Amino acid sequence: MADDISRNNNDRIEVEIEKERIENLEHVAEQRNVVPHIDPARRVVVEKSLKRKLDARCSLFVLIYIMNYLDRNNISAARLKGLQEDLNLTNTQYSTCLSILYVGYILMQVPSNMFINRIQRPSIYIAIAMTLWGLISTCSGLAGNFGHMVAIRFLLGFVEAAFLPGALLILSKWYTRRELTTRNAVLFCGNLISNAFSSLVAAGVLSNMDGVLGHAAWRWLFWIEGAITMTIAVSAAFILPDLPTNSRGFTEEELLVAQLRILEDVGEADTDSEEQSPFTGLIMALKDVKIYLMMLAFTAYVVGLSFNAFFPTLTGTLGFAYVPTLLMSAPPWVFACIFSLVNAWHADRTQEKIWHIYGPIFMGLVGFIISMSTLNVAARYIALFLQAGSYAGFIVFYSWISSSFPRPPAKRAVALALINAFSQLGNIAGSYVWGLKENGYRKSYGIVTAMYGITIVGFWIFRMILVNLNKKLEIKEAEWDAQNSEQQGDVAFMESADESLRMRKGFRYLI
Repeated sequence: MADDISRNNNDRIEVEIEKERIENLEHVAEQRNVVPHIDPARRVVVEKSLKRKLDARCSLFVLIYIMNYLDRNNISAARLKGLQEDLNLTNTQYSTCLSILYVGYILMQVPSNMFINRIQRPSIYIAIAMTLWGLISTCSGLAGNFGHMVAIRFLLGFVEAAFLPGALLILSKWYTRRELTTRNAVLFCGNLISNAFSSLVAAGVLSNMDGVLGHAAWRWLFWIEGAITMTIAVSAAFILPDLPTNSRGFTEEELLVAQLRILEDVGEADTDSEEQSPFTGLIMALKDVKIYLMMLAFTAYVVGLSFNAFFPTLTGTLGFAYVPTLLMSAPPWVFACIFSLVNAWHADRTQEKIWHIYGPIFMGLVGFIISMSTLNVAARYIALFLQAGSYAGFIVFYSWISSSFPRPPAKRAVALALINAFSQLGNIAGSYVWGLKENGYRKSYGIVTAMYGITIVGFWIFRMILVNLNKKLEIKEAEWDAQNSEQQGDVAFMESADESLRMRKGFRYLI
């Protein structure tokens, strides 16, 4: 009985809160030519249904990301079972095969996200891209020399570029700033799980498929994983959501609430002006100095995380055979996945960014230092857990991009793609960092430690820029209040020549 009374009280409180929010929202909507009509009590029910459906459908992004990374990084596991020897690759050529993928990846990301921001059915676009990269990945098993592998890896990166920035953009169109970090963490768990899962799959294929139908086991690894990718791609076209204005599988009420949630979050509908050309967002992004700072700092972070592509090799320094090495590569990434979810959930709950990025980075630094300081097997294995855990800050950073460039969508789309694309230079550099394998990769660990130091400084400067913008917003609001003391509510919009300050009253950048 007491529980029923408590639930009823909580429902009444939620309804009252919704009434207040919608009263303000109607003023905002009137200014932005959107007219919502939904009862507050009904809004609570519809929003819960919306988020339940949305979470279920967006969970497919995790599986897609798993395959995205499996198809990208299975070359590392294949190397342990003869790929380099069969193709007569030198160490430098092998590193080139790794790094060339990111050339295509960098070239395609910004054009792809500009395109995906303009189309009405991004789910179909992602499904087509996934089918193509699955097909290209299977061709890796047909490579006969260095030239073949370089061409295949370039095309693979070119097509795979559509997925991550596109997925991040779609999520930012549905989830509010208070929800986005956790959802991004769930998405990036696909990355982390793939690092664990790929080792287990590789161990099974490489141990049992050698010589089947006269082919080496590493070739079967590419064929099997590529076929799985293409199979999953078919379902993506039917399951993934499109836009809050036209997505199939949602009721009209749910789509209306989806639009209202974003309207409340940033103060205007998440749509671009009809007057904007496809290049307007690109021009706006290129004029924003904050993006260049994030590009440089994040690239240093990616160099620091480059151990990911060499993880089985680093685990191999513990001195075990290749199957135990692959199996031992999985647990650190399971730990990283769990830690990342907890870290992201707490970042959303506290609405704080910088320390939820710094914490995992400091953890990774401890792991690097241990790896440089000792050859003890147990200590080095623990260090691998700490290094993998540093990915948790990487995840929070992506939601920081979205919240720092909330409007218009065209600019946010380019910001996500531009920062992510430029950061892939870090993966290219990282491909060569781990060629310095003397003394258990001590020199390599020294380089990534320095890169984490650059990341810490760059992110702090960015935070100070946002703090300064928040102070300017406070000053502008105080000026507005003094001039409009008779107007009630907090739905006014600040006017400024600086686009970063043209925000709804009450808006603050997350730091």
